[in-house]
Amino acid sequence: MPYATNAGAEIRYEVDAPDAGDPDEAVVFCGDAGLGAWQFGWQHAALAGPHTVITPETRGVGRSDAPPGPYSIETLAADVEAVCAAEGVRNAHLVGYGLGGTVALTAALTSSRPASLALLGTPPAGDAYNADGVWADPGDPAAVEGSLNGLFSVDFREAHPDALSRIAEWRLAEDADREAYEAHRAALDEFDLADELFEVATPALVVHGTDDTVCPVTAGETLAEGLPRGEFHSIGGARHLVGVEASAAVNDLLVGWLAEHASAAFE
Repeated sequence: MPYATNAGAEIRYEVDAPDAGDPDEAVVFCGDAGLGAWQFGWQHAALAGPHTVITPETRGVGRSDAPPGPYSIETLAADVEAVCAAEGVRNAHLVGYGLGGTVALTAALTSSRPASLALLGTPPAGDAYNADGVWADPGDPAAVEGSLNGLFSVDFREAHPDALSRIAEWRLAEDADREAYEAHRAALDEFDLADELFEVATPALVVHGTDDTVCPVTAGETLAEGLPRGEFHSIGGARHLVGVEASAAVNDLLVGWLAEHASAAFE
């Protein structure tokens, strides 16, 4: 599998449907604090094929390097920039969850590559984000299972016990250890674009579960209101991993969004 290098750190990523769409355009996923690439499995199936999809493993996660922290959002955005450069992606449609959403926002300020943003459960500043609600020690199966209560609504947990079991298995296998998670949390603690959102001219779709206990829906509303080209959509009853428990609704939004903003929409 390919790697890109940023400041001596190797970032592993996967490319799917490399021949789809414009050769220098791709959807690029940006992951949440401490979570493995499994988090985008529900969106991957909907977007890969119509679009080239690139899934980096955030530094500290999976087979990417895990240099000592703390990290900064700017460093994580530079990692995404390195991946895009390695694959010749000139127009990147960034899809970010939580931490990954803050990375996408920062990339939009520091790089010319982002063509659109889709921000799920993302705050305008780190003080509106409870990173402890996302992470669980992958060495502690009971903690991982317990963490799912805060990430998914009661209705979803009751209706999809098999999915919860699979997610727990993926978390145990793929998520970051405590040291890498703490490096991610440190980056979030220092993140604050609340007074600079007006500078992000990139079109931005903001999607938020109304019952998100990690990042309150009011943070998503504030984010969308502050972005010059922000568009807000709430998903009733969903918690933080809205793209998992409300995958059909979120995928419809993403497919429609990309139909408007990917270059193929203008051919």
